Amino acid sequence: METRSSEETKRLAVSLAPILVPGDMIVLSGDLGAGKTTFVQGLAVGLGIAERVTSPTFVLMKEYLGGRYPLMHLDIYRLNTIQDVIDLGYDEFLDPSYVVAMEWGDMVEPLLPKEHLNVELKLIGGSSRTVSLTPRGVNWMNRMPTVRLLASELFSAGRSADPGAFGEDFLPGEESGRNN
Repeated sequence: METRSSEETKRLAVSLAPILVPGDMIVLSGDLGAGKTTFVQGLAVGLGIAERVTSPTFVLMKEYLGGRYPLMHLDIYRLNTIQDVIDLGYDEFLDPSYVVAMEWGDMVEPLLPKEHLNVELKLIGGSSRTVSLTPRGVNWMNRMPTVRLLASELFSAGRSADPGAFGEDFLPGEESGRNN
C-alpha cells in the first residue's frame, strides 16, 4: 500500500493496534528515513501510550508503558553481528507481556520468532512510501483479513484506498506470507 505522508504512515500503524496482543512482534525494515520510527509512533498511539516515541538508535531499546499493553521499541541498526544482538540480551527483550517493534529486524532474521509481522517501508518520492505487510506464521496469517479491513476502512475515511494497495504479500493464504 502507499502512504502519502508521515501522518498516513502513523494512521496505518494505529489501525493495527486493535489486533495486537502481548507477545506480538512487528519487524520493521526498509530505507533510512522511510518511516520505521514513525510507524512505531502510530503503534504507540493505537495502544494508548501517551509518552513521545523517539528513535532508539543510540540507546538501542526503549520501553513505553501506560497503554493498553507495554511497547518495547528496539533499533538494532548500529549492531554489526547477530552475536552482538545476542550479547545485548535479545532473549530478555522478547518479554511475552510486551508488544515488540524491532527496527532493522531483517538483519537478524534467524533470531526472529516464527510468529511475527514484517513491515517493509520504501521511499518512492517526496513524503510517499510503499508499506508492505507480510505475515509470518499461522497466527499472523489468520489475522490478515482483519488487518486488511481495518486499514481499508482507515484509508477510505481519509482518501480512496487503492484496491490493489495491499499486494500479494498482504493476502492471507499466499505462499509468500508463510514461514516454513
